[in-house]
Amino acid sequence: MKIFCSRANPTTGSVEWLEEDEHYDYHQEIARSSYADMLHDKDRNVKYYQGIRAAVSRVKDRGQKALVLDIGTGTGLLSMMAVTAGADFCYAIEVFKPMADAAVKIVEKNGFSDKIKVINKHSTEVTVGPEGDMPCRANILVTELFDTELIGEGALPSYEHAHRHLVEENCEAVPHRATVYAQLVESGRMWSWNKLFPIHVQTSLGEQVIVPPVDVESCPGAPSVCDIQLNQVSPADFTVLSDVLPMFSIDFSKQVSSSAACHSRRFEPLTSGRAQVVLSWWDIEMDPEGKIKCTMAPFWAHSDPEEMQWRDHWMQCVYFLPQEEPVVQGSALYLVAHHDDYCVWYSLQRTSPEKNERVRQMRPVCDCQAHLLWNRPRFGEINDQDRTDRYVQALRTVSLLLGEPFFTTSLLPWHNLYFWYVRTAVDQHLGPGAMVMPQAASLHAVVVEFRVCREQQDVPLVLAATLPCVLAGGCGRGCSFLTGPVADPEPLW
Repeated sequence: MKIFCSRANPTTGSVEWLEEDEHYDYHQEIARSSYADMLHDKDRNVKYYQGIRAAVSRVKDRGQKALVLDIGTGTGLLSMMAVTAGADFCYAIEVFKPMADAAVKIVEKNGFSDKIKVINKHSTEVTVGPEGDMPCRANILVTELFDTELIGEGALPSYEHAHRHLVEENCEAVPHRATVYAQLVESGRMWSWNKLFPIHVQTSLGEQVIVPPVDVESCPGAPSVCDIQLNQVSPADFTVLSDVLPMFSIDFSKQVSSSAACHSRRFEPLTSGRAQVVLSWWDIEMDPEGKIKCTMAPFWAHSDPEEMQWRDHWMQCVYFLPQEEPVVQGSALYLVAHHDDYCVWYSLQRTSPEKNERVRQMRPVCDCQAHLLWNRPRFGEINDQDRTDRYVQALRTVSLLLGEPFFTTSLLPWHNLYFWYVRTAVDQHLGPGAMVMPQAASLHAVVVEFRVCREQQDVPLVLAATLPCVLAGGCGRGCSFLTGPVADPEPLW
């Protein structure tokens, strides 16, 4: 098996795709993924086990054997939950061979090899029959094929195929149902991640305005979802324009369609403003009654904010409307959620979509190229007027070497120190007293030993380290290394 793996070139800052063969050490790819965060998600794990146990009990109560199909088994955790809950047999599907091999070892080590069969195939390639991968169809479907957008990992096509070929009609499904929610907001900060604003520059001739090209201004933006931790966004950064709206639900126990569709909700704006951004999240119900629920709702929409589970493998979505639109308090509108087999996008309509032939069916894509070149944080930086003012002020008074330590592949903190190496390379071209901006940088690191459980009373060991690099002096000059509990290192500038 060959696979493309992305690599960040530390010199050029570009992303390069390399083809790796079957001898490549895929453990590094797994280590950099969200597997660990997912496996340590206690809320997710508990809810899945409760749902699986209930589904097995319902099948047993009907006098049937509990045969489980686990699509995307990963480490085999959900399959082992199923057997622990009383399932008679489990077919665990995993297409990624290194992970499938790991699942075989994990299942064997936990003593479940006689009741779990790991199948290293894509679920659409699994066969059913006397000579197939499964002798008969399963009556319990267990999956965890969800990303922050819910359907971005191909959940709909996988469910569609499974119901047609791999599971019985009206089978039990865990999760049983998913619901996508949305809320319309006005947010200058978030909007600045998607649009290029006019740049105001104060000069000796007065204020000059740099206006973005028309095609950039009219571009709907990048088509991909912006997934962030909404719990970390200050409420002061956005104005709520609508209630939380349930946009659409998917019943995973029945035949699922991956065809494109749209779902609308009528609402009346809570206040007047500019509709710019749609915040979205989902929840999954593990049982038909909806008593076992796992939700991605942010704190202001969560039923119990004090008990929220922190997770990075599932977050919340920010969708940008193609263009901002004025809304008036009390004047009814329609928020429309569109989706194809992998993506979701939103539009705002003045009339019912059933009566409006202009409802956007095609997913909006960037046609100005800027959104392909810059990521969303880059748009935010360019739109930061305070940052622009500071650069203009510095350029007025001094001659300097000016660089901006921003790189699209800044995956790790020290990637931004690339400016340090560049500054050193041009040292011979700088005259006496030349100013270098930025003048200094600090790389901060904290080493933490976490407590294993709440019962332990040991205080975590914390070591803080700061590496100040005086860029004006060039690479390797004026560096110091501090260890120990440094609460607040003193900045160099």
